[in-house]
Amino acid sequence: MGGGAGETGQPAPVRTLLVWCPDWPVIAAEIVDGVPASTPVAVLHANRVLACSTAARAEGVRRGLRKREAQSRCPQLIVVDHDPGRDARAFESVVAAIEEVAAGVEVIRPGVCALAARGPARYFGGEEQAAERIVEHVAQTCLVESQIGIADGLFAAGLAARTGQIVPPGDAPKFLADLPVEALGRPPLTDLLRRLGLRTLADFAALPAGDVLARFGFDAALAHQLAAGRDHRRLAVRRPPPDLAVTETYDEPLDRVDAAAFAARALAERLHETLSGHALACTRLGIEAVTEHGQELHRVWRHDGLLSSAAIADRVRWQLDGWLSGTNRRPGAGGRVAPSRPTSGIIRLRLIPDGLLAQAGLQPGLWGETGAERDRAHRALSRVQGILGPESVLTAVLGGGRSDADRARLVPWGDERTPGRPAEPPWPGRLPPPAPAVVLAAPLPAAVYDDAGEPVTVTARLQVSAAPARLVVGTAAPVEIVGWAGPWPLDERWWAPAESRRRARFQVRLADGGALLLSLAGGQWAVEAVYD
Repeated sequence: MGGGAGETGQPAPVRTLLVWCPDWPVIAAEIVDGVPASTPVAVLHANRVLACSTAARAEGVRRGLRKREAQSRCPQLIVVDHDPGRDARAFESVVAAIEEVAAGVEVIRPGVCALAARGPARYFGGEEQAAERIVEHVAQTCLVESQIGIADGLFAAGLAARTGQIVPPGDAPKFLADLPVEALGRPPLTDLLRRLGLRTLADFAALPAGDVLARFGFDAALAHQLAAGRDHRRLAVRRPPPDLAVTETYDEPLDRVDAAAFAARALAERLHETLSGHALACTRLGIEAVTEHGQELHRVWRHDGLLSSAAIADRVRWQLDGWLSGTNRRPGAGGRVAPSRPTSGIIRLRLIPDGLLAQAGLQPGLWGETGAERDRAHRALSRVQGILGPESVLTAVLGGGRSDADRARLVPWGDERTPGRPAEPPWPGRLPPPAPAVVLAAPLPAAVYDDAGEPVTVTARLQVSAAPARLVVGTAAPVEIVGWAGPWPLDERWWAPAESRRRARFQVRLADGGALLLSLAGGQWAVEAVYD
């Protein structure tokens, strides 16, 4: 059906099968975050409802409502922020399931994908049979409901999917004719057409194409072709991602560390060869094992560089050693106890690469460029993690915060060193650079005096009583202050009296060459940090 030509000499629209998963942002939130889609749920973007569950619609929630209005209609509404990445990740499993029964899938957006109908129709014995087979396979594989529309062209197929229709070949213009102009999905154009008295796609399609282009512009001319059933866009077929995971099954269960180490190296080399064949390297490695008694073990190793062949082999060997020797029973962070050793040997081992990047050298780190010293440090610290658990080796990472003590957090060695809290845009009340060299774990009590010997104070309106002149830290001798800046106020968690903090901060330069960060809270001065 897609190889002929229309009356205008252009190729006829391709017979298209479109798969639509209703309320996909809600379904994705259930798949990824466990939000029950059977309850009233709304996904918000820019404080408006982007999608909602069937239960929420039954309570009067609709797309486009503001958050407060939606909650007034349904007080028990569960509100979820829109996350395009979450939607895309969750939809990948649906696309993979469709690719198991039909080839040439194009992802339109998360929740919607399309493919040429000719192949599946021939294989399954007809378009209706193909649609039923795909819907059934997605439901069984992913536990996701979907609807399918088949028509000439992607636009008509998308509208047909809303009602699960199969539009006969050549009937797309007739199918589209009575639909409202809102079906074009272009609100500014729709509003203009409504004001001109054009209410259906047939009304819009009846206009001369040249006049539409001259009056409304290029995008409206494309919409005009769609309204008339002339959809000539070819499908952009997606290339399925390669399955880079490697798996090995063992007839004799691996219950000794030496045998497991030998198997780990062989499997690691296979994985590295597979990645090299695609010019890739990984920054995370998933290790899965299944024991003879059916116990499933899983661990993800992370690395701040690219995992080489030797690094992959070492991490697999260390993890198997930790599982089989049972040395990982010691308490981890917070007193948690790691899982005990398996009750039987390992019969299946699988390595799953993640965090794929173009193959390149290791990143510079704490020990400099790639070399023997850096490798030994990585091996030693990763070995400690393999024995004592991932929380046994921690490194400091800077994140967002208003004070320097709040900005530092500890992450397990090898984890991604991304900020735990957003640092951009700047936090209101954050101290200006430069950052202090040393942040004291416990602030030192101090006193600040002016030239007359009176204590320096700060009013509620941030007025300094006098210029700071001398600093006394503990029982030390007074030191002259030759320069100062501030105050920088900080009023945090004022709504929780037990957790609130209100203080003013000063940067001071001393006559002996030192520079300090001081704070004044409740009438008491303290030294918080030291500058180089």
